[in-house]
Amino acid sequence: MRTHTAMSIAGRPIGNGHPPLMVAELSANHDGSLERALAIVDAAAEAGADAIKLQTYRPDTMTLDVDRPEFFIEAGRWAGESLYQLYERAHTPWEWHEALFQRARERGLIAFSSPFDATAVDFLEGLDCPAYKIASFEAVDLELIQRVAATGKPVILSTGMADAEEIATAVATAREAGCNDLALLHCVSAYPAEPAEYNLRTLPDLARRFSVVAGLSDHTRDNTTAIAAVALGATIVEKHFTLDRAGGGPDDDFSLEPAELAALCRDAWTAWQALGKVSYERSPSEQGSMAFRRSLYFVADIAAGETITEDHIRAIRPGYGAPPSERQAFLGRRARQAIARGTPASWELVE
Repeated sequence: MRTHTAMSIAGRPIGNGHPPLMVAELSANHDGSLERALAIVDAAAEAGADAIKLQTYRPDTMTLDVDRPEFFIEAGRWAGESLYQLYERAHTPWEWHEALFQRARERGLIAFSSPFDATAVDFLEGLDCPAYKIASFEAVDLELIQRVAATGKPVILSTGMADAEEIATAVATAREAGCNDLALLHCVSAYPAEPAEYNLRTLPDLARRFSVVAGLSDHTRDNTTAIAAVALGATIVEKHFTLDRAGGGPDDDFSLEPAELAALCRDAWTAWQALGKVSYERSPSEQGSMAFRRSLYFVADIAAGETITEDHIRAIRPGYGAPPSERQAFLGRRARQAIARGTPASWELVE
């Protein structure tokens, strides 16, 4: 089986040799306004994101508008709403998608989406969507995974709530259906999620176990978890993004604001750069500091022919003399010439 440790979306390479792909999740943060949705795209580009992600569904493709208890949310941030009411309020109208994709392209962003059924996939294919995201709640919807994989486009799958067996089944389903470029995002499907629940050590195991590009879908309230994930090899980082956390939308209060997304993009880049490679060589910036290491210097005046003793030579800064490890070898030798105090020790000066 071919391994899948690198991939690309819309020509943007993704993998360990490249900076993490920074994805701003629009989600429901448009609050029912196309103008706000377009402003979020603009703000994501200005913050340094690489991509903007939408969600493509209608309330009636997600659930039923029925008055039964199990169709109502009992606890948490959306308590009291029916599923239908929530999705009616939160969905991104399909007639907005073309304008959002176009604005993203104009701003240099990759635009893609999470479809939630086959009709959404068909619709997004008409927009030439360059990649598809399978949301964590849909990781067990094998027919949806098959439909998305059959497009031949890259697939990003969130693993929240899925156990190892379910992830393996989803991966096998995607590959058997024709997906050659697959990424798995480690995820905790809580809104917001607590950092202590993220178990980020899973990230490198996820990449090794399933031979995939691995990343993070982060629902924590700040950037710490995402930066730590980059240090552990995350090659995609997805965060919900809004203009105003106090805006009152369904996802606003666990989303990043523009300044926070800008900080995340900057710091994720820095973390990735800092990873570098395995190296025991001196860095270029260290070369100039070599002068400040200890080395051997003559610390007393010495007459020509005089024997070098403990009192004549010491390891001090700066670093222009012989290495400190050679100090014992200088002792007992005679000076070839008069040596002034403060002269760097060298073998040319002794017999």
